[in-house]
Amino acid sequence: MARVVSDKKAHDVVALDMSAAVTYTDYFLICGGTSTRQTKALAEELQRRMRERGVRPARVEGEREGEWILLDYLDVVVHIFTPAARDFYRLEALWRDVPRQDLPSEAMG
Repeated sequence: MARVVSDKKAHDVVALDMSAAVTYTDYFLICGGTSTRQTKALAEELQRRMRERGVRPARVEGEREGEWILLDYLDVVVHIFTPAARDFYRLEALWRDVPRQDLPSEAMG
């Protein structure tokens, strides 16, 4: 999933290991797009690529607006933000005590 969004030019891709903090998922994958147009493109591409593998999200939220798109794949919840929404919601700060892994786009290719 990280490779898919990185290939589509997502910014600041981060994985948070949520397994010890919550019961509903193992990981948050957080990334950013430069605009709502890009966040929607990231979400569409990720859903398309996962469908090719026979996997569909259990839930999708925010796709119409594109400011914060949530794709719930149960084991992994993907959060795709515009810069303003990411700055406002600050998920990384909220969950600062969980293990974090930065995933630079160069390492994804």
